[in-house]
Amino acid sequence: MTRPLLGAIGVFDSGVGGLSVLRAIRAALPHEHLVYVADSGHAPYGDQSEDHITQRTLTVGNWLAEQGVKGITIACNTATVVAAKTLREQTHLPVVAIEPAIKPAVALTRSGVVGVLATRQTVQSAAVARLVALYAADKRILLQGCPGLVEQVERADLHSADTEHLLRQFITPLLEQGADTLVLGCTHYPFLRDTIQRLVGEGVTLIDPAEAVARELVRRLDESSGLSSATTPGSVRFFTSGDVAQAQAVMSHLWHEPLTVQALS
Repeated sequence: MTRPLLGAIGVFDSGVGGLSVLRAIRAALPHEHLVYVADSGHAPYGDQSEDHITQRTLTVGNWLAEQGVKGITIACNTATVVAAKTLREQTHLPVVAIEPAIKPAVALTRSGVVGVLATRQTVQSAAVARLVALYAADKRILLQGCPGLVEQVERADLHSADTEHLLRQFITPLLEQGADTLVLGCTHYPFLRDTIQRLVGEGVTLIDPAEAVARELVRRLDESSGLSSATTPGSVRFFTSGDVAQAQAVMSHLWHEPLTVQALS
C-alpha cells in the first residue's frame, strides 16, 4: 500500500505554535511537500510530565515515519529538550529540532542580560541548563516560565487584554533586571511578537530561531541528497489530534489563509 505522505517533510508541535516554524520552512523550501501535525489533543506539553512528553513525541514521530516522510522537524522547544534524543535513537530519519536560541542571544546582548520566555518544562530542563553552561559564561540568563501563553495562542487570542496582562507579568521582571534581549523559547510565542515588541520597546531585541531551524533542515537534506528537484510549489497538509473544526479555524487564522485540517489517525 502506498504510504500517503511519501517523500514529504514532517513537522510537529504540541499544538498550533509550530506553524511559525512551518512558515520558515515553507519559505526556505517552497518546492517540498510538507505535513504538519498539531498534537493539540495533548497540549500544552509544557505542563506535562517528561514521560508523557516523550510518549507523545514518539507517537507522533513514529506516525510520521510510518506515513513515509523523509525527515522530521520537532517544532516544539519542550519536546526537543525532553525527547528529541529519544526520537533520534528510534528512527532512521533525519530529525531536526528547535531549541531556545540562547547562543545567538548571548552574542547579541549589549547589557549582558538575556531573558528566555518558555514553558515551565523547558526552563526547568537539563538541556536548557546545558545551553546556559555552554554559551552564557559571563552573561546573566533569566529563565522565565510562561504558563497560560500557549493556551492563548491555541485559541488565537493574540491581542486581548488578558493576553497582554500575562505578557506584562512575565516580561516586566526581566526588563527590570536589565534584559535587552529576549528569546522566544516556545514556537507559539512568535505569534505574540508584535504585542511583545510593543510592550518592551524597540530597544529590546526579540530572537525567534525558526529561520535557523529551516537552514539546518536544508543542510541536513542536502547532506543526505534528500532535497526535492521539483520546480513546482509543494503541497502542505495539516493534521491534528484535537478538535478538527477548532484547529481548522485557529490554524487558518494563524496561517493567513483558509486551510483544511484532517484528524490524526
